[in-house]
Amino acid sequence: MADMRAFQDALSGWANGGGGGPARDLAEQLGMRTAVLLEGPSDVAAVETLAARRGRNLAAEGACVVPMGGAMSVGRYAGLLGPTGLDLRLVGLCDDGERRFYERALRHAGAAYGAFFVCERDLEDELIRALGTAGVEEIVRAEGDLRAWQTFLRQPAQHGRPRQQQLRRFLGTKKGRKIRYGHLLVEALTPEQTPAPLDELLACL
Repeated sequence: MADMRAFQDALSGWANGGGGGPARDLAEQLGMRTAVLLEGPSDVAAVETLAARRGRNLAAEGACVVPMGGAMSVGRYAGLLGPTGLDLRLVGLCDDGERRFYERALRHAGAAYGAFFVCERDLEDELIRALGTAGVEEIVRAEGDLRAWQTFLRQPAQHGRPRQQQLRRFLGTKKGRKIRYGHLLVEALTPEQTPAPLDELLACL
């Protein structure tokens, strides 16, 4: 039986120069209607965690969460998945600094920009602000990363930087850490703390 992971793998192969036939076939078998375009796997972890917390099964709803491997890939994925490709509805998140790039890329692909929700810097920054730096540091401590965090803070480059910037940088210093904390930070949110871009994205699906 086809599953969403098989579609994601087929889509990745297509985006990297392979044929689109397998992705098209799987999209039809899965009844896909919507593609959620996200920069990378940490954003995917956050979106999927929030969906699960709200009792949503995005795959069963015909929505596929797609990690693009960076914002600069949005044009390629919009072309494959939007009106000129699989003709899926495109939604997602983007960072404020890349908003105009997304607008141009989506317009070029004949897709609407209105269902893309803007993070001030990026999703990690939104989550840290929502929880507060003390709250995030408590999660770091609970996860056994306190020593690594303290070592990081002693680096000369971190001296005098705002705590929020330090935490945001810390999450990206070790492979897999951003993905793990993408899940953990969303798990720690109360409904009232959910960052607006993330909340609005789930609401539009």
